[in-house]
Amino acid sequence: MHRGVYAVGRPALDREGRWIAAVLACGRGAALSCESAAALWGIGPPPATVEVTIPVASPRRCDGIRVHRRSNLSPSHVTVHNAIPVTKPVRTAIDLATRLGPAGLERMINEADRLGLFSPEGLLAALDEYPGVHGVGPLRSMLGARIFRFTDSELERRFLRIVSSARLPQPLTQQSLAGFRVDFFWPDLGLVVETDGLTYHRTPSQQARDRVRDQAHLAAGLTPLRFTHAQVRYEPTYVVETLASLMSRLQWRRPPKLGDRE
Repeated sequence: MHRGVYAVGRPALDREGRWIAAVLACGRGAALSCESAAALWGIGPPPATVEVTIPVASPRRCDGIRVHRRSNLSPSHVTVHNAIPVTKPVRTAIDLATRLGPAGLERMINEADRLGLFSPEGLLAALDEYPGVHGVGPLRSMLGARIFRFTDSELERRFLRIVSSARLPQPLTQQSLAGFRVDFFWPDLGLVVETDGLTYHRTPSQQARDRVRDQAHLAAGLTPLRFTHAQVRYEPTYVVETLASLMSRLQWRRPPKLGDRE
């Protein structure tokens, strides 16, 4: 497979076999890293070329492998997953912080949160353990902004500005429906919108309460819709497109009122 690395007793290797071979070829202290590590952890697509990080002092050269030589790769930054030495999820995120755009980095953090690898808050706290590693600064700035939480009134005002700028119908606010107080309500459409005040992470108990609210509104013949803090703050175009599409369908479905023309 590489100099000094052989596949024995099998005609071909799967992807993880090729990753193991690449790490072995790069010598002592090597670890799968960057986009290859993200793929192994399940938080990113596999790159075309295997990426491995090795201590900067290593003279090893490996054809067909993208090798990163970094003196700040500590043994504490590396673990073994599926029998492959690989950078830990936090170090992987740091290594990719300057490579991925904001949207790609946010997707990776969300997926890591979903898989239980780290939460955004945990990632931010862990950055102190990686002094001098390239990528810590941008990641800290990005996470600090994302983890900041609006108060309910601030988040609601921002959402109302989005609705107004898109020239969509204005909703009623803080209405009591089906036993719950809701953020926004369009009575003509039967549409209920909630803006969740947490950036990424919601506890299981919060999720369970939200499901009960949504189920109660559905049972009452209403249409519930939720937007996250991050979507309201950073993806207003997505919010507008989703709202406009749903409003159009609900307007088409609603029965005519008394006095409406056929």
